[in-house]
Order: sequence, then structure tokens, then C-alpha cells
Amino acid sequence: MEVHWNRRRFLTAAAVLGAAGLGLALRPRDRGANHASYYADLGKALDRAGRARPTLVVDRQRLLANADVLRRHLEGRHDYRVVAKSLPSLPLIEAVMQRTGTDRLMVFHQPFLNLIAEALPGTDVLLGKPMPVAAAARFYDQHDGGAFDASRQLQWLIDSDERLRQYRQLAQQRNLPMRVSLEIDVGLHRGGLTHVEMLSEVLGVIEADPLLSFSGFMGYEPHVVKIPGIIGGPPRAFEKAQTRYQDFVDAAEEILGRSVRDLVLNAAGSPTYQLYDGDEPANELSAGSGLVKPADFDLATLADHEPAAFIATPVIKALSTTKVPGLEPLAGVMAWLNPNRAKAFFIYGGYWKAVPESPAGLSINPIYGHSTNQEMLNGSASIDLRPDDWVFLRPTQSEQVFLQFGDIAVYDGGEIVEHWPVFAEGA
Repeated sequence: MEVHWNRRRFLTAAAVLGAAGLGLALRPRDRGANHASYYADLGKALDRAGRARPTLVVDRQRLLANADVLRRHLEGRHDYRVVAKSLPSLPLIEAVMQRTGTDRLMVFHQPFLNLIAEALPGTDVLLGKPMPVAAAARFYDQHDGGAFDASRQLQWLIDSDERLRQYRQLAQQRNLPMRVSLEIDVGLHRGGLTHVEMLSEVLGVIEADPLLSFSGFMGYEPHVVKIPGIIGGPPRAFEKAQTRYQDFVDAAEEILGRSVRDLVLNAAGSPTYQLYDGDEPANELSAGSGLVKPADFDLATLADHEPAAFIATPVIKALSTTKVPGLEPLAGVMAWLNPNRAKAFFIYGGYWKAVPESPAGLSINPIYGHSTNQEMLNGSASIDLRPDDWVFLRPTQSEQVFLQFGDIAVYDGGEIVEHWPVFAEGA
């Protein structure tokens, strides 16, 4: 029997089969898996602690191990300054200070500055960004003196001649001795003094006023780890930043006629601190985020640090099928095209600066969108999550995320052993 092919039908069938074959070839693999033992144990510890809402967890042993890595790298070549905004909890900061043997803090927010001056009066504080002079005035209005002597223990950060004159006026109006550190642009281009020629006038103003004293430089260079290789990569960018920093140090010494090496020459941050070997002009390095290692800090320069902070949140609803409003007939097709969208899990809260961590293979549904109330996470049929089970996410940053959950749950030895209060904005 002779078969007569309809050419149009043949081409249509071929196109459909070809598309199906292409879809099958591009179909993602099943990335789903249930909790690894670490997260299963963490979930049990949260259950025993009676937690039943979104919780920020810090693994104390991982935190301390990261602090040990940092301390070994510094090896006495640099002093260490804790970046308080990245660890916004007094007990958390104190744990890091004790482990690393430092009393130096970098602070970025006026209410937190007042809190630290009151609660940690033995610390040496450097502002991490230039503050409006009104914020500086508010600090003094709210600071009751106490054991923290701002004239000796606080360095305000100055980024321009105009801001320096504002601070000088405040100092003169209130008869306040002030230490000022100068922010210099070593390649980030986020402000600060951009040319060594600017130093003469700025240092002249400081030297001429008995209430002001020059306390050093701050040069921040997180950009160097992101410079593409086609224009020299991180090594070349780091070298240029150090040359730039040295130019400012040399110019300051020439203008002042004395060494500034005993002042605070601050640099680095978590992404770059391991690039320093002691031959650079900086004599102290700052870091904070790397000690808890949010997801944005999964960098080659922090490969020997472990994630130590997680958002834990309960599953509210677990559905065997992912249905998007208006696209219900396509639910099976979407699950076939991507097995990792087969199931839907609605969690308690959501829309944090965070990425799903465990169980493996969870992801945000890009069509359904975000919710701060009940975020939908998709996963494959390989994931067995039920209501009241825990989902874990990794914050992408620490400073703002840590402030959203109330007290930090401290995980140590398989149990939640403490709850650490986080910073409050205050009045």
C-alpha cells in the first residue's frame, strides 16, 4: 500500500518534534534534594527552641572560625577594625572583638554611634562614611559624656573642604576637640579627595585650628575584585589603588613636615583584605561581612570563609502542583519544561535580600512574583517539604537584613543557645 505524505503536515510535525526535542535538550536537570544533615539539624534545633516564625540564625562556631581565618591572615602586619554595620548587634560585635583581639570599630550611622559610645565605651571608632554635620551635632546632643571620650576615641570622616569647614564651625561653636580622618579616592570613585593637590588646603585648615587634629586616611577599594581581566584584572587595580594611597601619604608628610605612619591609615573591606601582605601603605584593615559571609560575598578572595548566617522560615503551604493565576492549563507544561517548578511552597514572609539555600533546588517563580507575606518558592518532586518544615535562605548582605527579624538566634553545639539583640534606630 502506497502512503501519500502531505508535505505541509510533514513540515508541521517535524517542527513540533524538533521543538519538543530542543525543549528536552534544554530542559534543566532536577536540582532538588531534601535538607542536608547540617540544615536538618538546624531545623530540629529551632523546633526545640520553640521558634515558629522567620528567624535570623548565626552559627557561632562558623563565625569564630571565620574570625580565626582573618586573624591568621593579618598575622600582626595590620591592625583590624570591625565594620559594625555588617554585624549590627552588640553581642555579635563583642564576640568578634574578643576573638580577634581588637577594640577598633567602624561605624556608619549616627544612632548606632551613640549606642556604641554608651555600650562599648572602651572602643576606638572611625566613621565609615562622611556624616552630615547635623548628624554629628546630634551625636553630641545625645552623648552624655560617660566613659567614651569622643575627643580621643572618635574620628570623623571628612571628604571635602566644604565638609571640613562645616565641622570646624561645629567644633568652634561648641568648643569641641575633634579628630578628623580624610577619605581619599583610590579608584572606587564614590567621593573623597581625588587629587593630592587638594591636601594642602585641607591639612592647612586642620593644622590652623587648635580644636581639630588630623587622625589619618581612609581609602576603600572593593572595586578591585570586580575589574575584568581585559583591563588588567584585580592585580592591576589593586596595584593602582595602593600607588594612589601612597601618593596621598607622601604628600601629607611633605606638607606637614612629619611622618604620618603612626596615624590610622585605613583600607580594605571583606572582599579585599586578603590581598594585603604588609607592603602597602595602610596599617589597618577593615572587614565585617566576611565573618558571616552573605551570598554576595561568595568571592575567590573569601573562599576560606564559611557562610555563618541564615534566614530560617517555616513552610505555610506545600502544594504538589505549581499553578500561576491565568495560566492554570499550562501547569503541567511548565513542570515538564522545568522539573524544578513542579511543586510550590509558600513560606512565612519573604522578599528579603536573600537567596534560597536549603532544601537544594528551590527558586523564586519569576511569573508569580514576590510577596513579603507568603513568598512562593518552587521546587522539584524530589523535595519533600510539608507545612511547618523549615526553609533556609542565605542573606545577600548582612547590614539591613539582620535588622528585620528581631533577636538573632545563636546556633552552637546543635542547639539555639542564645538570642542576641540587634541594633535599634533610637530617637
